[in-house]
Parts: sequence; C-alpha cells; structure tokens
Amino acid sequence: MVDEERWKARFRAARVSLPGWADDAPHRCTYRSNVTGTWEIYTWDRETDERRQVTDRPNGTWMGGVDPSGEHVWWFADTDGDEFGVWMRVPFGGGESEPAVPGLEPAYPSGLARGSSGLAVVGRTTEAGNTVHLCRPGRAPETLYENAEDAHVAGLSKDETLVAIGHSEHGDSRHMALRVVRLDGSTVADLWDGPGKGVYGAGFAPVPGDARMLVNHERRGREEMLVWDPVAGTEHEIVLNLPGEVSADWYPDASALLVGHAHEGRDELYRLDLRDDSLTRIDTPRGVIGGAGARPDGTVEYSWSSAAEPPVIRSTSGAVVLTPPGPPPPRSVPVEDVWVEGPGGRIHALVSRPEDGAGPFPTVFDVHGGPTAQDDDSFVASVAAWVDHGFAVVRVNYRGSTGYGSQWRDAIEGRVGLTELEDIKAVRDWAVSSGLADADRLVLTGGSWGGFLTLLGIGTQPDDWSVAVAAVPVADYVAAYEDEMEGLQAFDRSLFGGSPEEVPERYRESSPLTYVERVKAPVLVLAGENDPRCPIRQIDNYLARLAELGRPHDVYRYDAGHGSLVVEERIKQMAAEMAFARKHLGMS
Repeated sequence: MVDEERWKARFRAARVSLPGWADDAPHRCTYRSNVTGTWEIYTWDRETDERRQVTDRPNGTWMGGVDPSGEHVWWFADTDGDEFGVWMRVPFGGGESEPAVPGLEPAYPSGLARGSSGLAVVGRTTEAGNTVHLCRPGRAPETLYENAEDAHVAGLSKDETLVAIGHSEHGDSRHMALRVVRLDGSTVADLWDGPGKGVYGAGFAPVPGDARMLVNHERRGREEMLVWDPVAGTEHEIVLNLPGEVSADWYPDASALLVGHAHEGRDELYRLDLRDDSLTRIDTPRGVIGGAGARPDGTVEYSWSSAAEPPVIRSTSGAVVLTPPGPPPPRSVPVEDVWVEGPGGRIHALVSRPEDGAGPFPTVFDVHGGPTAQDDDSFVASVAAWVDHGFAVVRVNYRGSTGYGSQWRDAIEGRVGLTELEDIKAVRDWAVSSGLADADRLVLTGGSWGGFLTLLGIGTQPDDWSVAVAAVPVADYVAAYEDEMEGLQAFDRSLFGGSPEEVPERYRESSPLTYVERVKAPVLVLAGENDPRCPIRQIDNYLARLAELGRPHDVYRYDAGHGSLVVEERIKQMAAEMAFARKHLGMS
C-alpha cells in the first residue's frame, strides 16, 4: 500500500536555495524558497536574522539577487513563465518594486552584472538579435554591444572599467568566445580556442584594480579553467590531476579559487591557492554540491544532497546555515551506479530500486533534459515518488550529457536525438537482461530535452517501450524552431549544423512527428501554455496527428511556461504521470 502523503511531502516540504550575498555588505543575502507553496525570492539579514519575502506572483519567481552594495534586490518579471520581461528592483529593507532600468523594453534575459556604484550591464535577446546595455544610474541605457548571433553578459570588473561578453559571432553558440571591452565599447582583448572548443567567463577577480578573469575552457577535451588577464595579455592555466570536470569561483580576496570537482555523478570541493597552485580538499559528504561560495571569513557554504538524503545548506564551520520551517522531506533510497557498454563507449547510468520486493520491476527510464546536463546522486522528489509506487528508476547519462568530457557531450551534433537513444536503448537492454526491469512494463519519460527523446524514442523504438510520459517536449522540430526563443534557435543551428531551411533532412530525421505513425505506446504529454522553449503549437501538431491515427494518448495543459514553480501544480502533474503509467501497465 503506497503512502500517498509520503511522496507528496517531499514536494511540499519547505526548501531554500544557497544564499547569495552582497559583496560590499555580506550580511545582506537573498535566496529562493517554496515555503508559501510557490518558489519566490526572499531577503535575509544575517545581523538581525530578519527574513522577508520579496516577490509574490501566481506562477512564482526564479531569477533574483542582491546587488553588490546590498541596497537593492533585482528580480526578473516575466508573464506566467514565458521568460520574456524586464528586470525589477526593490530596496533590500522593503518597499515597492520598480523597473530597474527604465527605458529597456521587455526581452529574454541574457546575463546581468552589477557594480557597487549602481552601474548595471544588462544582456537582452529579442527577435532582432542580442544586445548588451550599459545602464548608469539616472541615465538612459546605452547600447554597448549588438549582434545577430547569441551573446550574453559574462562579467563586470570590480572597478567597473571592463565588461566581459560571451559571444558566438563565429556562428557556434555551443562553443562560445569571450571579448572584454571598455565602457566606451572599445575592445581590450578577445579569447577563443577555435572551432569546437568553447571558453566561458566565470567572473572577474573581486578586487578593485585586478583585471584577471576566471575562464572555463576545454582545451584538453574536458571542462577545466584558467585565469586570464585581458589587460596584461597573460593566461595561467590551472592543471589539476583530477578525473572528470572542474569549475571554480573566487575567494573574496582573490588569493585562491573555490574549485568544484564533478566526477561520475558526485561532487567535491577544493581550495586552490593561486600563489603556488596547491590544492586542499574541503571535507564534504559523498553526494552532490548544488552550489557553493566562499564567505569573507574564509568559511565555505554549500548546498548538499544525495539521492537518499534531502538538501541541506551547510558550512565548513560545521553549522547548518539556513533551515526552512516545518518538517524535512522524507528520505528516499540510495542510488546505484551502473556502467553499460554502448555504441559510443561506456555509458554511466544511475539506478534506484524499491526497498521491498525483487526484480524484475516495472521500470521508469527518466531521461534528463538539456541535453547539456547530467543526472547525478542528488535528491529528486519525482524519482522518489516513482520508487514509492514500486518502480525501479533508471537515469542514463547518454552521449550529449555533461560531466564525461567534450567528445561525449558533442557526439550528438549532426545526428540529434538518435545518438542519445542508442545509449538509452543499450541501458534498457541491460536492465531487462540483468533482471532489473520487466520488459513488458517499461516507461519512457522525461522533461524538455528528455520529453523530446521520449517522443522520438517511442517512434523510432516502438517495440521497446510500454508507456510514454513526455513533459514540455519538442514534438515537431521544425515548428518548434519557428516558435522558440531566439537563443534556442542559435543553439539548434549549432547542434544541427544549420537551420531547418539549410539542413531540412537532419531536422526531419530528428523530429518525433516524422515517426508518429509508428507509435504503439500510450502517451501522456504535459505542456505549458506559455512555454518559450518548447512552444505549444508544435505540441498541438503532434497531438493532432496522434488523434488522426487513433493512437491512445492524453494531454495535461497548465497555465505556465517551461515547468511550474507552484508546488501543488507539480504534485498534480506527478500524480497524473504515475496514474497514467499505472493504468496502462495494468497496475491500477
């Protein structure tokens, strides 16, 4: 007998994000929380322990943070999750929100950097292309940069004299370049490693007069880092003897880096002393670090969880930093690692088994989105819900995922979707042959890119899957390209090697709509009416074709964008997904 309240409690339990703080007033912090039942932005004054809710909108607010001075909180105001809007600001201590930059029309956000003086650098994306604006207090915004190709704000130096812009003027938004400019728009320096090798700004040194910038690169086939001084024209590559991939952030005095090390679905933290590149491991439990930052006193705060243990905000001082009200979420089961030989190399998969019973289990293949993302050993309420209902859950870090090197991530280019599904099928076949999964009760599911792979999978591998549940998917790739936000169009051109007009056959081969006649599995589609990433028209095209063919299907529509920030809505969606799967597997 399933405890219905147990799985719902994992969604309803109050949670908080890792607090971010003002550089010049580190006692002034902001964080996200779902304590009201909807994710919103909050302030926290560490000196008084006063907490205040900043935003209150029907569909929630995700983007926001305090400026370096600690005077204002900025938050992004879109319409019902459509991601198109303007930046607002409100005094840290309370008051009415107002447009942060009067004169800037609504757009898709493309980076934001703020200085202690009140100067802001705002990146915007519209149908006309990408722009970066200098926004000085009390003055009209000035256009600092514009280009038709994808671009974003990558940083503002602490003395507010240099701006870093990530761009894809070379035509490949998946492997971007960096340019540092002065406030008059003149170029200081460019950094690009050539085709297929991106560089990404990770922030200027947080010390006035220090022009060094932390940069992520992939010169040796994986994510690593270097310190670049665009003024002096020097580079200091950080070479670490660690497997997997590394990223970093500055310590407040710029003498060291806080290094994040990701390997096989788990994370570690290190302190790298820039004087001699010595590396010291920071003691953290086995699991996943959802974010970390070094405080001015030298302590490190980080968000941690594992598949079995819910998230907690910890400090290297030993303290729990920020505790949400109410009971914690119920625990779940630990995850197991599996390696399966696939057509492109060894595939890493994560398996969650029910605590009771023995296989073969009805099994859910929960496919992650992105595709530039990965599944890991973190706490996921939806995975735990499936397990509570007697399902094994398998998550596959297919080619296209991050965390396994540049070649693995980029292997899907030119053959989109079909490559990932080869890996998913290899793990599917292992799960059946090993006795884990019941071949007659296999659910293929995922959201966003995972929803795309779900619909493509049931069309190209119709005999391998029993039920499909696709959330906010790409269903008709040509129509999706026509309607999606401009940044994603650039992403798709890089992924496919051109637009649908330039390489129509590639889009046809990778579109779920192409294979809809072959679909056998009952399919549930969840769709956001205001989704700018996987727009509703292309989903309607797919659903209409299913209806014409008389294929069993259902649709769950909701009034938000690419997912929901409302807890009860997420519970309704999860319940609908499990009920649909159980019904069509004969488990109801």
